[in-house]
Amino acid sequence: MIRYVIMIISVLLFYMEPIFGLFSPIELNGHFYVLVPRFLIIYLIFIAIYYDRKRAMLYGLIFGLLYDVFFIDIIGLYSFIFPLMCLVASFIVRFIHHHLLVATVLTLLLVAAVEIILFLFYTSIGIKSLTFANFYQFNLIPTMIANGVFVLMFGWLFKYILLNRFNQKLLLLQK
Repeated sequence: MIRYVIMIISVLLFYMEPIFGLFSPIELNGHFYVLVPRFLIIYLIFIAIYYDRKRAMLYGLIFGLLYDVFFIDIIGLYSFIFPLMCLVASFIVRFIHHHLLVATVLTLLLVAAVEIILFLFYTSIGIKSLTFANFYQFNLIPTMIANGVFVLMFGWLFKYILLNRFNQKLLLLQK
């Protein structure tokens, strides 16, 4: 069972995102703020940092393809972005400490990069017609706050699970 814990968490987060997406947009003072849950990419970045880059990229490709098939009609968008962010996270972590605070900041920066890439792509093909200022104020900032709360709540748990699984994998290889 412990061998499959990483995949089980990934599947649960994949199914949780649309459920939390139902709470968005939120209306405050006559403005609508869009909160986009990015739980799975956060977890994939933690996998890339604390466990295995190749596995994170493989999961990113699989779940990105599932995102493309189930949630949007453009095949290849998420299946390109998810592994790319895992690759970027693993390269950055080579040069910095693996501390949880550093991983949290890096994860939030990469989630912001995902949101900006998606915004630029959607505006370039004409799906969204927001200005960048409106996107920043009504989409990016609320999304980053919501995902920041998620990382603060579950980042330490992800780190513990992934490092525990990594240590078990090392023990099995030594036998």
